[in-house]
Amino acid sequence: MTSPTATPSPSWLGEFLLLSALWGASFLFMRLGAAEFGPLPTAGLRVALAAAFLLPILLRQGQWPALRRHWRPILFAGLINSAIPFALFAWAVLHIATGLTSILNATVPLFGALVAWAWLGDRINRLRWLGLALGFIGVALLAWRAPGGVSAGGSHAGWALLACLLASTCYAVAASYTRRYLTGVPALASATGSLLGAALVLALPTLWFWPATTPGLRAWGAVAAIAVLCTGIAYIMYFRLIARVGSSRALAVTFLAPVFAVLYGMLFLGEHVTPWMLGCGLVIVCGTLLSTGLMTLRTGAR
Repeated sequence: MTSPTATPSPSWLGEFLLLSALWGASFLFMRLGAAEFGPLPTAGLRVALAAAFLLPILLRQGQWPALRRHWRPILFAGLINSAIPFALFAWAVLHIATGLTSILNATVPLFGALVAWAWLGDRINRLRWLGLALGFIGVALLAWRAPGGVSAGGSHAGWALLACLLASTCYAVAASYTRRYLTGVPALASATGSLLGAALVLALPTLWFWPATTPGLRAWGAVAAIAVLCTGIAYIMYFRLIARVGSSRALAVTFLAPVFAVLYGMLFLGEHVTPWMLGCGLVIVCGTLLSTGLMTLRTGAR
C-alpha cells in the first residue's frame, strides 16, 4: 500500500534539492582531488576529514555510548559502505565522465533490491522483477554507447564502468547489512563510526600511495569540500530528511543527484552529454523506481 501523496513544504523541497546538489557535486570534487592525490589518498582523506567533522557532533549529542556498544559491526560497515566504494569511484572518475559515473551510481537501489531478496528474503513481485530487468538493460546500453564507454575503446573505460557497478553493489550490501545488524542504532553513531572504520582501513593505503608531488590548493579544496559538504553535512541532511519525510522520498535523492552531476561536468569539466546517455539514464531511473516499489503501474481500482 502506498501512503497518500502530500504536497511537500518549501523547506522540504529546498533541503531535498540542496542534498541532491551536494551529492551530485561529489563526482566533480572526486575528479579534481583524484587528479592530483590519486584515488586511494582521495578516498582516505575524504573519510578521515568527514569523520573528524562528525565526531564532535556525535559527542555533543551523547551518542558515543551507542557507538561503543556496536563498534564491531559499525566499523565493518565502514569498509563496505565507504572505504571500498569511495576508492572505486575515485578511480573511475579518472577514466570516464563524471556524469556517466553518477548515472551508474543511481543503480544502487537496483542492486539493493537484489541483495535484500537474496539475503533478507524480501519478496519481489513480477512488476519489481520487470523493473530490475529494465534497469539492468539500461545499464548495459549505457555502458555500450555512452561517451567514454566500452564502444569508445578507452583502455580503462570498461574497468571503470565495472568499478562503478561494484561500488554500487557495495552500497547495496551495506544497506542490507545495516538493516540486519544495526537496526536501532542511532543514525549519527552509525555514520560517524562507519567513517572512522573506513579511515582506519584506508590509512595505510593513503600513506603508501601519497603523491610524490605536493597537490595544489585546488585539489586540497576539492577533497575538503567532498569530505565536509558532500559527506559530513550531507549525511546529517540525509538522516534528517528520512526522519521528516520517510526513507522512500529520501531515496529519490539518488535519482536527482545525477542531474546535478551531469550539469557540473558540462560546466566545469567540458564533458559532453549525448541523447543516448540521457535516454539510458531515464531507463535506469524508471527501472529503479519500479524495482523498489516507488512507482507502480495502475491497471485499475485497488
